[in-house]
Amino acid sequence: MGSSRAAKHSKTTATLWFFLAIGLACPRATAWGIRQGKEFFPLSASASSMLTRSILKNYQPIVCLRKISSTGFRSPVKGGIILQSVSSDVYANLAVEDWIHDNMDLKDRHVLFIWKNSPAVVIGRHQNPWVECNLKLMKQRGIQLARRRSGGGAVYHDLGNVNFTFFTSKKKYDRIENLNLVIKALRTVQPELAVSATKRYDLVLDGNFKISGTAAKIGRTVAYHHCTLLCSADRSLLPAALKSHYHGIKSNATTSVPASVKNLLDVDPALTCEAVMIAMATEYAAQHQIDRQVKLVDPMDEAVFPGIGNKYTELQSWRWIYGKTPKFSVSSCFQLVYQQSRVNVKLHMNVVNGVIESCSLDLADRYLPAEMCEKLQNNLTGRMFCPDEIESALVEADSGDLELHNNGISYVKR
Repeated sequence: MGSSRAAKHSKTTATLWFFLAIGLACPRATAWGIRQGKEFFPLSASASSMLTRSILKNYQPIVCLRKISSTGFRSPVKGGIILQSVSSDVYANLAVEDWIHDNMDLKDRHVLFIWKNSPAVVIGRHQNPWVECNLKLMKQRGIQLARRRSGGGAVYHDLGNVNFTFFTSKKKYDRIENLNLVIKALRTVQPELAVSATKRYDLVLDGNFKISGTAAKIGRTVAYHHCTLLCSADRSLLPAALKSHYHGIKSNATTSVPASVKNLLDVDPALTCEAVMIAMATEYAAQHQIDRQVKLVDPMDEAVFPGIGNKYTELQSWRWIYGKTPKFSVSSCFQLVYQQSRVNVKLHMNVVNGVIESCSLDLADRYLPAEMCEKLQNNLTGRMFCPDEIESALVEADSGDLELHNNGISYVKR
């Protein structure tokens, strides 16, 4: 009798694990159960969810990771491919996007690119970094600043944030289809997740908390749509890095729309970056009926991406990050102490390509000599728009004692 029960239990357990294995091979399935003979006893939704989370947390995924060969992108084979970057360098990963957009024939192919970055703020193609982020804090905390090729607003990246880029031909470009795929993937991990897409193509939880922002670049024949996904990002650093302390800037540059955010991990501990990446790769492969093997890529491998080094160099250059800022004007107030007298100064500057094109000084009491005012203006014109350059230009304009006070910063020349 005891041996008969043990055999029955063993058979039941084996059958259960068989269904778990099938579930791993087809994560789209949302119901688990135990089969005894011809009868199938489904588990409850909560039990199924618990099993799914346990599997994703404790077992190796069947999605295979392979390093792509140097001929991987030159193959004329139709269909799709899933790539995952081995780098967390924001400039390298953005360079991969550029390279695929510029070099791959996507007429009969489509690509999913999965990537994560070390702490960085990524601004849109038509944004002003002085308006969008806290450059001083970012410098102190070692947070990179990058400008992408697509439009849209500024986003904060770190290793708790996953990025997905969907590449297609221009004719097949469809943001809603991509977002619905992301939603399906998330619900394979947590079936009851209250996630939805907005009219702005964001993804929100409970209709309120943003977990994903999206942007796109549409070329002549190729298009791509990329989105972020907050899994376990640093929520204390995120708002601080995206809050500018500059005032008096007037510009027609695209401005970001602030939103309340939440991490997926706050909702369900199973929604880790790793689980989400596995679910996305599997869902993408199933939807497009392609090989679900994820191919690992080194963004700086010139054998795979010929010429990518040039793109990398451009993306981290001052000319691209700051110099591509749409023209703007800025007014700043500061004090000059000249010959023991304190002078209030208003400085008006017009900035083009990140460089001060013209400027004027407004002194209420006209205390400074005319030649000094002219020299100050001449020194500023043609300089890069940044605090160090401006302070240096103002101080260099005087041959005697001059002290500059600006927002609590003083620079003294003796």
